[in-house]
Amino acid sequence: MNKTLLIGFLTVIVALMLAIMPLPEWAVKFRPDWVTLVLIYWVLAFPARIGVSIAWLTGLLLDVSYGTLMGQHAIGMVLVIYVIHIQHQRFRVASLLQQAIVIFFLLLVKQLLTLWVDGMLGRAPDSWLYFMPTITSTLFWPWTYLILRDLQRKFSIVKQDRF
Repeated sequence: MNKTLLIGFLTVIVALMLAIMPLPEWAVKFRPDWVTLVLIYWVLAFPARIGVSIAWLTGLLLDVSYGTLMGQHAIGMVLVIYVIHIQHQRFRVASLLQQAIVIFFLLLVKQLLTLWVDGMLGRAPDSWLYFMPTITSTLFWPWTYLILRDLQRKFSIVKQDRF
C-alpha cells in the first residue's frame, strides 16, 4: 500500500475517532472540527489528489457517526473543501494566522449550514455555544497544520506519490 495513502487514511481515521470520542458534558460544545481541519491540510498538501469527493465521503461518515440527517455535514464539508481547493495556491502562501482567519469564516459558514438544517428539523440549539467548535477549530489550526506537516516530512511524503 502506498505510504501517502496510508498516512492520509490514518490521519482521517484518527480525526474521525477524535470527533466521536466521548467527552465530559461541558467539553462537548468545545470539540474542534478535527475532520475538516485534517482534510483542509491534505487538500493544501495534495490539491490534485484530494477534492470534494473525498470531502463528501468523509462528511457522510460524520453524518453516520453523529446520527444526523444524511448529507448534513457532507454538504458543509464539500463547501469548505471546494473553497480551499480552488484557492489553495493563495492559501498556502498565507501565514498561519491568515489561514486561521479564513478557516474561521469557512467553518462558520459550515456551522451555519448545519444550524439551518437542524432548525428545519426542529432541533435548533438553545445556546450560542453552538458556535464554539468554530472558535476552537480556528485556535487548533496552527497546531494541526504543524503536526501534519511534520508527519508528512517524517515519512517523506512527496507530491509525486498518489493519494
